[in-house]
Amino acid sequence: MKFSAESLRLYAVTDRTWLKGRTLADCVREAIAGGATMIQLREKNLGYEAFKYQALEIQALCRENHIPFIVNDNVNLACDISADGVHVGQSDMEAGNVRALIEPGKILGVSVRTADEAVEAERKGADYLGAGSVFHTGSKDDAVDITHEALREICRAVKIPVVAIGGINAGNIRELAGFGIEGVAVISAVFAADDIRRAASELRGLSDEISGHVA
Repeated sequence: MKFSAESLRLYAVTDRTWLKGRTLADCVREAIAGGATMIQLREKNLGYEAFKYQALEIQALCRENHIPFIVNDNVNLACDISADGVHVGQSDMEAGNVRALIEPGKILGVSVRTADEAVEAERKGADYLGAGSVFHTGSKDDAVDITHEALREICRAVKIPVVAIGGINAGNIRELAGFGIEGVAVISAVFAADDIRRAASELRGLSDEISGHVA
């Protein structure tokens, strides 16, 4: 699956907390229909086989719609199913070790909070960075807020694309204009919505409006 900066425009990260009786596959299908450009499967509490079953289902949806499918943290699973890529945080496997394990051409994303972390991740082979949390969020227990100036410094420090993550919604996304991000990663703003397709469509339009520009 071809990856570009535009793949990050609306990066939807799953969270089964918000299913409301729906299947995760149905929720992801609606997000893609609304304009999601990349999907990350994030599962912290599933065993390997259950995670793999879910991953194969979501991977198939992404392939049908020609968008990248990323596995959060679980490098072994990502390799096992030949996912398009894997995303790791600062407390997960070190980026250079991940790059050595995954197949050539696979996508590596790394979460960062500082320009120094960004530079190091780029040096170790990251293809894109997730910077945040740019707004306070309840979706991740370990999320630490970063200032908007820190976001600007991260974007300036590297040549690879940066996606902002953390507490982003339709009401605050325009505050991120001009920082140099290539898109936004969202969880509850899409998957907690009653109408996932509509929420994704609105956020995609707003992300297209503010992304890729430096003030």
